[in-house]
Amino acid sequence: MKRNSENGPILPSTTNGFTSKALQAKFAKLGIINELGLILHLPLRYEDETHICPISYVSEGKTVQVEGIIIQSDVMYRPRRQLVCQVEDGSGMLFVRFLNFYSSQIKAYSVGVRVRLLGEIRPGFFGIEMVHPKCHIVREGAPLPDTLTPVYPTTAGLSQVVIRKLIRKALIDQARVNNLSETLPNKTLTDYRLNSFRDSVVFLHHPPSNASTDLLQERTHPAWCRIKFDELLAQQLSMRLHYQQRRSHRAPALPARNELTKALLKSLSFNLTSAQRKTFSEISQDLSEIYPMQRLLQGDVGSGKTVVAALAALQAIENGYQVAIMAPTEILAEQHYQKLSNWFAPLFSSLGVTIAWLSGSQKRKQRQAALSNISKGNAILAIGTHALFQEHVEFNKLGLAVIDEQHRFGVHQRLALRMKSTKSGVVSHQLMMSATPIPRTLSMSYYADLDVSVIDKLPPGRIQVVTKLFANTRRDEVIVRIREACRVGKQAYWVCPLIEESEVLQLKTALETHEVLSLTFPGLKVGLLHGRLSSQEKLSVMQLFKQGDIQLLVATIVVEVGVDVPNASLMVIEHAERMGLSQLHQLRGRIGRGTEASVCILLYQKPLSEIARKRLRIIFENTDGFEIARQDLLLRGPGEFFGVRQSGTPMLRFADPERDETLLNDARGVAEEMLRDYPELAQRHLQRWLGEKNKYLRA
Repeated sequence: MKRNSENGPILPSTTNGFTSKALQAKFAKLGIINELGLILHLPLRYEDETHICPISYVSEGKTVQVEGIIIQSDVMYRPRRQLVCQVEDGSGMLFVRFLNFYSSQIKAYSVGVRVRLLGEIRPGFFGIEMVHPKCHIVREGAPLPDTLTPVYPTTAGLSQVVIRKLIRKALIDQARVNNLSETLPNKTLTDYRLNSFRDSVVFLHHPPSNASTDLLQERTHPAWCRIKFDELLAQQLSMRLHYQQRRSHRAPALPARNELTKALLKSLSFNLTSAQRKTFSEISQDLSEIYPMQRLLQGDVGSGKTVVAALAALQAIENGYQVAIMAPTEILAEQHYQKLSNWFAPLFSSLGVTIAWLSGSQKRKQRQAALSNISKGNAILAIGTHALFQEHVEFNKLGLAVIDEQHRFGVHQRLALRMKSTKSGVVSHQLMMSATPIPRTLSMSYYADLDVSVIDKLPPGRIQVVTKLFANTRRDEVIVRIREACRVGKQAYWVCPLIEESEVLQLKTALETHEVLSLTFPGLKVGLLHGRLSSQEKLSVMQLFKQGDIQLLVATIVVEVGVDVPNASLMVIEHAERMGLSQLHQLRGRIGRGTEASVCILLYQKPLSEIARKRLRIIFENTDGFEIARQDLLLRGPGEFFGVRQSGTPMLRFADPERDETLLNDARGVAEEMLRDYPELAQRHLQRWLGEKNKYLRA
């Protein structure tokens, strides 16, 4: 059997051939490959089999354990085939029904047999009953367990009995003492009043009969607190190590020269907000250092992140270095290209440099020209999509990589762009931007290896978008609103979630809606934008919409990010109940970018699920993206909030950053202390919780 040098065999072997490759494969589905994995496979809940309740004392709706003699056992066929037994214990009698059973059970559960039953008491046709209880045949006076019975997460073909047996063996295997050894300094245990790791693990697998089931279920018992603290600590240690390792690399020092940056600020028609000035100051200081900046710039929709990124780009450029700006869609990348070209063209006129545009849809000749200018250094700024990090793209002297909507790019993609600078022996600075706000506790947890700047105020003059909820039965009212808005010169979006008809979802489609609205508004120019148009077609449609040649734009969620048309003041979102909070907030942010009052109408289809009702209430009541993100986190949890469990991000199994914020704060402090004073313990702690995962550095 293959062995793990740290944690022993993949699964504990037994002399009776109990462990097999098939069994190992089933455990692997649960992420368990060794004994340490078994030890950290903690129960979902517990069953109390430590005492017997007399039948006369049971209450409906309660889960209890009773013991008695089967006094009658019959197979009945109405209303369906079922095995029905009557069990008596001297104080009372109840019925037991098995809806799915084997012929062997008919024989086993015969009259006169003593059984121990664990299940929920329900009212039945003949009296109180249990349906499919946990059932054991026992002898009279058989001892009761002295600990609660753990119920573990499992997979098909893997029984609780097998899991319990292997975990019990792993806990008592003296040859693997390191699996339960302490990884925290005594000072930490004392200062934070933490239980030992061994005691906590053993307690959670085998809690005594008097343990508080409420504290166990809510995961607030001191034993659970120790486990959650350890998990958060491992995450913080990992993130801080990654942070320190990046700072060991060399980056070009790009100090503020206040030449191009000052010229841009002077040319703008607006003044920076205090939040924009603060975040640029933080970025500017990072760029002047000799280690690579790795900063996340957060800001709500419309908060003005682009101008801050532009100033950062100019600081790099005035030091003689190239800048790359990467966006997830061609529409957004093209918008950055147009805006920055307008801002930068006057500043670059005397420098003899250009701005390059690079996308997958370019013609070969245009692409070759852009690649040549980038490699020679003639293009001091390159703007584009995923095409920027392809192998054949070579930069002459890359100093700064800016990644917009960074969560839409994978770890490898972000890393590939940053590594474009390593030929010169240095690593470029990296600025990531996101208009999907990250709640503070998640930022402390999942982005602990980054420096984070937040633009927490909108520019003055921005008018709050009014959100209205309309049931689908009120479509006629929506049509009237569209007609009135366009009649007075305004523009509108009509957003649909699908392109083609789906018999499963039965949603209105962009194609069908465009056809219907074109007939409904014969006097208006109705445009259509969706993901299956070519890149050139998308850009052409958006240009016509910006110019006002299209009054009503029917679109899929391709307009979710970055599209800026100040004259658009009305948006209708079809089937809003099907969309997530972040998506709804991003879409709503496409309007209200001018000086006119704007309205976002969320059309929903009844009946609403409970989760859809909560989402619509949250988006209706809130306009602050950070509060919406916080509520979204509470609804979905961190795994779903991030969408994809990205490689290199230690996700949490037991702790919840929002509920366990106090533990998270403590873990942050302990991580710094352990890395400084107890590096060996820190490495052992990381190995226990992250194993090989810790070797991959986040990008």
